[in-house]
Amino acid sequence: MSFLRRRSATPAGPDFDVLAMDPSDWPGNLGAGLLPAPDGSCQGVFLRYDLFGGRGPAMIIGNLPEGSPARETAEGEIPFEVAQLLLALENDEEVTVVGTEDVPVMQGDNLLIVRRLKLSESRISCVQFDRSDNVLVTIAAWDRPITDDLYALLKPLPAELFQQG
Repeated sequence: MSFLRRRSATPAGPDFDVLAMDPSDWPGNLGAGLLPAPDGSCQGVFLRYDLFGGRGPAMIIGNLPEGSPARETAEGEIPFEVAQLLLALENDEEVTVVGTEDVPVMQGDNLLIVRRLKLSESRISCVQFDRSDNVLVTIAAWDRPITDDLYALLKPLPAELFQQG
């Protein structure tokens, strides 16, 4: 997508634009986490959207740049964001990927090829797509389907949101 670009690397935050829902558009609690590398660079960002009043997140959106170890999964292994969702929900049952389907979706004027993951836990919805800057976006939702309307809400978040204070 043309509006996404790489920023200069800084140890205080991600060196790429984070595509997610604006926190001001979300009525619940929001948490953000950075995945740091030993050299101080950012290996990924995930945002945890909580609509359940502190009882666990409704959705986790991850942005993992090319080369991030969190992107590497074996066949059948769940994405990092699904693991984080299960951890936050204190759900310790074993979940695996049992199938995938590629679906074309429009986001504004951009065509996304969205990979829908079918999981052994049917209450989890999970989709992934690659951005033009080689950042993998993964959306994992608990007990709610991920519809095409969600993609219209995704936008780059300001870098200041991830700066250390």
